[in-house]
Amino acid sequence: MADEREEEQEIRHSRRFTMDEAMARVAGPGAMKGASPVSEVQQAENEVGTWLRGHVEDPVGALTAVMHRHIKASRLFLDRLDRPLEAIAAYSERLLGSDVLLQELVRESDVQWGRMMDERPHFEREGSAPEPDDPYTLQGVRSVLRGIVEALA
Repeated sequence: MADEREEEQEIRHSRRFTMDEAMARVAGPGAMKGASPVSEVQQAENEVGTWLRGHVEDPVGALTAVMHRHIKASRLFLDRLDRPLEAIAAYSERLLGSDVLLQELVRESDVQWGRMMDERPHFEREGSAPEPDDPYTLQGVRSVLRGIVEALA
């Protein structure tokens, strides 16, 4: 019995301690068997966020933050928890099909950018050319959404 304890202690000292192991210890014996400690919804939300950050050209991250927030709160997402990338594609196609929704996404991205950069946001005015330093324009965001649809096709 004492030999087994010493052997177990030696094994524990020689290996790396991981976050998964810490969670398993907190949950207690048998709690981790057959199920993830992360809910299906959270797993899908994480997959959406990771994909957006890895595939969308957005140096500041305001557009991806707004898109992630919208997608994870949408029926498109909740109906596709097992296929979250399809939710991204469906959301992007929906925006491309509606100028009003696209304008709202650009406006919210501008506001988010202003918060992140602690600056006054740039807003496009109908009939005027966008400001040269505006990071989120209708044309630019439309192009990003088309790229998303193509990448996920």
